Amino acid sequence: MHADPLRADPREPLDAWFAAVAAPAGLGGIEAERFELASRGDRVPGRLLLPAGAPGPLPLVLLQHGAGGAKDAVYLDAAAGPWVRRGAAVASIDFPLHGERASAKLSERVLGELAPGGGGLRDTSLWRELARQAVHDLQRTLDALERHPRIDPARIGYAAFSMGTILGAPFCALDSRVRAAALAIGGGGFGPAELDPVHHVPRFAPRPILFVNAERDERIPRAAAEALHAAALEPKEIVWFDCTHSGLPGAALKAMWTFLQRHLAIGA
Repeated sequence: MHADPLRADPREPLDAWFAAVAAPAGLGGIEAERFELASRGDRVPGRLLLPAGAPGPLPLVLLQHGAGGAKDAVYLDAAAGPWVRRGAAVASIDFPLHGERASAKLSERVLGELAPGGGGLRDTSLWRELARQAVHDLQRTLDALERHPRIDPARIGYAAFSMGTILGAPFCALDSRVRAAALAIGGGGFGPAELDPVHHVPRFAPRPILFVNAERDERIPRAAAEALHAAALEPKEIVWFDCTHSGLPGAALKAMWTFLQRHLAIGA
């Protein structure tokens, strides 16, 4: 048994595979691969996007969706497309109860509690299991991706939106392979104390972190966002945009890219 319940068990067979697939519509100049891997007995599906013809080794951005999203969400493609064309590999997985892993019963319950006016995460046992599984899944994903012949394991970043930020904070704190993190529209105060992003984000230092926020966020209260910012240690950057939770402008994605490009030496 591991003392830290969030740390993946290295003894579990990874059983990972990759296969070339058609690139998403509208993302020209990009190659795509589907991959799957084992995590705590579950199968985790993912997608890897690569600059067409680039031999590598390429810096990697692990890009994660919010509640109700999936590895191929439109807003992930909006970010990933330009980032890949500028020289990064971008990978995403379906979080538990999302995308190909959705459950008609449990997914609806989680999304209902996370929705505005949903009352918050009352079912702490469900959220605890989802969060632990997600953190394990992300570690196992890096285990698989760092072995990919076109990935540079020394240049890995994490970027996410909303729930991806909430779940990504403990993952990034735990996994030292993540060299920089760009976390958008997230906050603290979610779930039981041991999984609250505020509890974990200080351990990301001294690696750099960027927080991207929405001034008119109807899902993440400003106080929750500011609590997460305050808990993070330097070096950190904080930017706000005049938009709603689902309305981040292109300038926000550009800020995330510029930050990751600088700290992962993309194009250098």
